[in-house]
Amino acid sequence: MIDTNTIFNINSPSEFEAIALQIFKFQFENNRVYRSFCDLLYRHPSDVKTIEDIPFLPIQFFKSRKILSSNDTVKRVFSSSGTTGGATSKHYVTDLDIYTQSFTRGFQHVYGPIENYVVLALLPSYLEREGSSLIYMVDAMISQSKHPESGFYLNNYSELKDTLTTLDSQGKKTLLIGVSFALLDFIERYKFDLNNTIIMETGGMKGRRKELIRAELHKLLKAGFGVNSIHSEYGMTELLSQGYSQGHGIFESPNWMHILARDTEDPLTLQSIGKTGGINVIDLANINSCSFIATQDLGRVYHDGTFEIIGRFDNSDIRGCNLMVL
Repeated sequence: MIDTNTIFNINSPSEFEAIALQIFKFQFENNRVYRSFCDLLYRHPSDVKTIEDIPFLPIQFFKSRKILSSNDTVKRVFSSSGTTGGATSKHYVTDLDIYTQSFTRGFQHVYGPIENYVVLALLPSYLEREGSSLIYMVDAMISQSKHPESGFYLNNYSELKDTLTTLDSQGKKTLLIGVSFALLDFIERYKFDLNNTIIMETGGMKGRRKELIRAELHKLLKAGFGVNSIHSEYGMTELLSQGYSQGHGIFESPNWMHILARDTEDPLTLQSIGKTGGINVIDLANINSCSFIATQDLGRVYHDGTFEIIGRFDNSDIRGCNLMVL
């Protein structure tokens, strides 16, 4: 079994690749759904020499199968919002400490220790349902911040406005993390000129508003909050790690997470650097589930490992994959 401390202490691309190949072999041997998928592709550990050879499991499998590489007791089931009316994804988590380590270290990698920030959360659509991995993460961040002002806000916009204005005027480092539609609702009521606050959107209108391209959304939010840039978090129910953007929609990921782009017509072929394709995620923190996931996002990957998300597939299923009959 791979020591999770090894995962979180990766320091080089060669270390990442070596551990990723170990985890692939482990999940091939211990995850029945993933094994069946690899068998249908005739891709076995003896055929996999680099991370580019690893098969990526289409994310839709989390809607129809129990994706597990562990026999340990499931401690928590995270679920997607299912706003499109279809089946929801379910992520069965056997070790919540791995998730906590991942989001704590991942945030620190970009922003420094969470305890340095007052954490304010405007996530109404997530608070209104059970099973959100984002709520679990932000709740832990609020606790770790150790600031009495940290907390969740639902519809109490006036209180949030007063708290945010006071904290910013006092020079306290503040993180306001919110779902896009709620942040827009908030700045339609109040205008700000913030100097010590990070505004971080988690994406998604959740059916509450018309979808906007990121540039348009960020333009509105920058004007409403009086800030120079809007930060973003890239995560999903099926992952245990996040990428962060400090502006301009360019994300960086922690050392145990790696992004690749695949050809949209041939999902087994990877795109060259800088070319638009479907986003494949390697999340080594997902060791007890599946670390190799083909998402429904479209984006580009750059030479320095940063990436950009530019949209989603128009159709509900990933094109070119006829293996969903598993």
